[in-house]
Order: sequence, then C-alpha cells, then structure tokens
Amino acid sequence: MKAAFLPDRGVVKVSGEDARNFLNGLVTTDATLLRPGLGRFGALLTPQGKITADFLITEAPAGHGGGFLIDCPRALAQGLAAKLGFYKLRARVAVENLSDSLGVLAAWDGEPVINPDLAFADPRRAALGWRILVPGELAAKVADLIGAELVDSSAYDAHRIASGVPRGGLDFMYGDAFPHETNMDRLHGVDFDKGCYVGQEVVSRMQHRGTARTRTVRVVLEDFSPEPGTAILAGDKSIGTMGSTSGQNGLALIRIDRAADALDAGLPLTSGGLGIRLADPDDIRPAPKQTVA
Repeated sequence: MKAAFLPDRGVVKVSGEDARNFLNGLVTTDATLLRPGLGRFGALLTPQGKITADFLITEAPAGHGGGFLIDCPRALAQGLAAKLGFYKLRARVAVENLSDSLGVLAAWDGEPVINPDLAFADPRRAALGWRILVPGELAAKVADLIGAELVDSSAYDAHRIASGVPRGGLDFMYGDAFPHETNMDRLHGVDFDKGCYVGQEVVSRMQHRGTARTRTVRVVLEDFSPEPGTAILAGDKSIGTMGSTSGQNGLALIRIDRAADALDAGLPLTSGGLGIRLADPDDIRPAPKQTVA
C-alpha cells in the first residue's frame, strides 16, 4: 500500500447546530447522508451551475469536535470558507479554514491495517483508495500506522490521472466548467434526487436533456506530454484541450460530439504535433437522453 501527503489540499470545517441542513441546501451532494467514516464528493456551484470549488466531505466524530470537514484545494480553502460564510445569513453555523493545522493523506493500492478517526474511502472511484485528514507533521507516522509506504505526492497524481479523475486548475478551470464536463455525475459528485442547491436547475436540465457536449476523458500519449491547455486537433479541427499528464497517461477536455465524428471518420488526434488516442472510445459516447416526467 502507498500513501502520500498532498500539499495542494486544505481543510475547511463547518460546524454548529444548523451545519448539516446549511450544507445540504448549498452543495451538489446529499449532506444528510454524511456520518463519521463516510465521505462524499461534491461541489459548490455558481447560480449559473459552474464549479466554484469541488471537494470531498465527511462528518467529524464527536471526539474531534463534530461538524463537517471539507477536503478541498488548498488554494481555494480561504475563498470557500468566505463564500460559505456569505451564505450562512442567520444559520447557526461556524466556518473555519483549518488548512494550516490539518491536511490530507491519500492512501491507495491496498486496505489500511487500521482506520484512523478521520479516514474515509474516496467516494469517486474505488481505485483512489482512502483519504485521511491529518496534520502534515504526522503524515509519516500515520502512513506507518496504516501499513503504507510514504511516497511523493507526484505518485498519487500519476495514479489519479491513470484512474481518469480530473483535478481543478489543470484539467478544468474553476468558475468555467459545469459538473458534467468534469464527470462529477459519473464520479458520484451530484445527487439528482436531493432537494435544491445553488445551481441545481442548470445541472438538472443538463442531466435530463443530455445536453453535456464536453467531457473529461482519458487519453494515451504516443510520445512526449503536451503542456496542459494545448489544443487537441482532429485533422486541422480543434476538438478540445490537454489537461494533466503522467507518463503515457493523460486527461483531456474534449467536445465529445466532434471527437465521435473524428473517430467515425478515422481521423488521427494530435496535440502540439504529438499523436494521442482515446484510452476508451466509449468515454465520448453520450448516455441516452432522459425526459422529465
């Protein structure tokens, strides 16, 4: 088993009598289902349905003060805390940015020997393993405790890319991407049966009408890695942009209709003059449209 402390991740805490209902009315996941030891994937959206911040969230046990702990990009932690504070109005909640004292350890390729108090399985994909919220100075001790080899965070990033899970700021831009474009609907990040939340109408409409035209897909690189943001061409027509890469694995934000046309026409894909191919052509085939009853 491997473990890596992720320096790009931070933690925001939301606590108080109204915390659960407060969060449930704002984010894409169902906060009423949270409990200690269970994590969910979700996001806070703009009213237009675009991602402000995506995160993993769990409930802290009483021994750790209760409340809800949000594992989010550290660069967005203070802004997320401020945004949540803006929404709280008269709700009896407190919002704190704990990123200076609490971080995130990812563990994968096995099962922990024991589960620490603030550990939960990554809800996006089983291959991503576990998340453990821990101070950075205790990362090595906790890795040893769960029976894992502590490795560099780049090893986890390579595993994330191979697992087909996008990272904000590299594979998509915050404030510019809809949840469907980043596969949140496929990664258990949007609950379509819960009540209203910020941006819900737009996301629900995209789901039921099947109007998502852009997706994050896995690609295989035939040579060196193009830089993130480099255009992907089918012949001489742009169909998307490259995201993060590691070795021969990469992620790309692609117009799936244009990619499907290129695939059907037998056109090669290139980025920065380098050949690439889709890891799984089924990634660009849209699901059947749903109708509203």
